Amino acid sequence: MNVASFISTFDAQRGSAGFDDYKDVMEIIEHVRSDGDRALHDYTAQFDNQTLDTFKVDKAALKDSYDAISSEEREALETIKRRIEHYQKSIKYTDMDHGEFRYVYHPLEKIGVYVPGGTALYPSSVLMTVVPALVAGVKEIHVVTPTFEENNITFAALYICGIENVYKVGGAQAIAALAYGTQTVPKVDKIVGPGNYYVALAKRLLFGEVGIDMIAGPSEILIYVDQDAHIDAIVYDLFAQAEHDANARTFLISEDESIIKKIEERLEQMLANQPRSSIIRASIKDNHYAVVDSQEALISMINHIAPEHVSIQHRDADRIIRNIKYAGAVFNGYYSPEAIGDYAAGPSHVLPTDKTGRFSHGLNVNDFLTSHAVISLEKTTYEDIVEPAKTIARREQLDAHYQSLNIRTE
Repeated sequence: MNVASFISTFDAQRGSAGFDDYKDVMEIIEHVRSDGDRALHDYTAQFDNQTLDTFKVDKAALKDSYDAISSEEREALETIKRRIEHYQKSIKYTDMDHGEFRYVYHPLEKIGVYVPGGTALYPSSVLMTVVPALVAGVKEIHVVTPTFEENNITFAALYICGIENVYKVGGAQAIAALAYGTQTVPKVDKIVGPGNYYVALAKRLLFGEVGIDMIAGPSEILIYVDQDAHIDAIVYDLFAQAEHDANARTFLISEDESIIKKIEERLEQMLANQPRSSIIRASIKDNHYAVVDSQEALISMINHIAPEHVSIQHRDADRIIRNIKYAGAVFNGYYSPEAIGDYAAGPSHVLPTDKTGRFSHGLNVNDFLTSHAVISLEKTTYEDIVEPAKTIARREQLDAHYQSLNIRTE
């Protein structure tokens, strides 16, 4: 497949949620909005088969989870936390002062974090969402997660981050709870964090009622290789993405058709031995693309689809990367596989998917800051610019604007 035929196929396959899905999620949202905790109890019993006395996780339970993990796991979480902190501090916006103009930043007051947990535990998602908020200076962080084990590594990661407001609730109902508030879960200013299809729909529907980081779709990786690529390593990089979900997308591109064929053949040989082979097979069957074309065309393809993860394992990596404009994150070279970005590289693994990287970016410390300008003009500056302003005010027929400007020149 070349780039032209790929783009035609890919764009045609991209779809949006059906009306019935939106209707179902809207019903959940409205039930939570009107009935609060009672609705959360109903949905937690219906979707998670859990009957809870309270959604709030006791502080002691968080500490117990921390005590229950191994020293190796504890050290791993704390090491990764420090690395993320270092990276986020290095990119944090700071106030700018230019005399008559200042631009100032303040942390958000109250945020909600969604941590997935329905089928597996994701302490990495705790670190990748909570740590940037802590570096920003957010004082009040509320975490929702469909995690019901008493001692678990997700709660341990939250303890390491010093988070005390944790609630055992997930799905669209958890997003609605954070957006509107219930008797137990408070209303927040912004919601961040990855979730399933229904979490994404709820975030889309509630945008504007509350701040939303992004609307996540299926995970994606695009790997750009040349003939010297390490074949088994590339196969594992593809598997690492495909094992997330049957809907996960994998793209393998090159100017060299022979290396593509070798990788695809090896992929089939290795697939049966993977622990999550059924998920990987479904992902590869329906959402895997191999594209061979010129370098110029392949770079154009990358910028068209703006993949969540772009892995460049190519001798001409520097030139290729200079020309990539749209991507969630770019991983350069053999020792920068996407999997290290999921856990320990530093930047958050919460990234835009499904072409939204063309207008958005990965979650970072600055998403937890609000900002505004402070304008303090001197008289001489005012006199230099007031006449053009008065001219436009007259043209727009906004007389009070004109008079407000003019009175300061009389």
